[in-house]
Amino acid sequence: MLDGSDLYALDIDGASFVKACGGPCTEGCVTLARIGDGTWALGDSKRPDVQPLRFTTAELDAAGIDPARFGLSV
Repeated sequence: MLDGSDLYALDIDGASFVKACGGPCTEGCVTLARIGDGTWALGDSKRPDVQPLRFTTAELDAAGIDPARFGLSV
């Protein structure tokens, strides 16, 4: 399993981020991209200049974030 430093070593250039909004996307939306096998980058569409946070699938699951809500499969 990757640890936190390993996740941030993964290249996210060219990652395809998709949005999921809880309502109207006037305040910004959460963005998610698969960046490797069982690894994800989570960003904020309102702050695209900020480095996305990175998580394993298990960590997303523990936080209640379902990639399927973004149209992504695990």
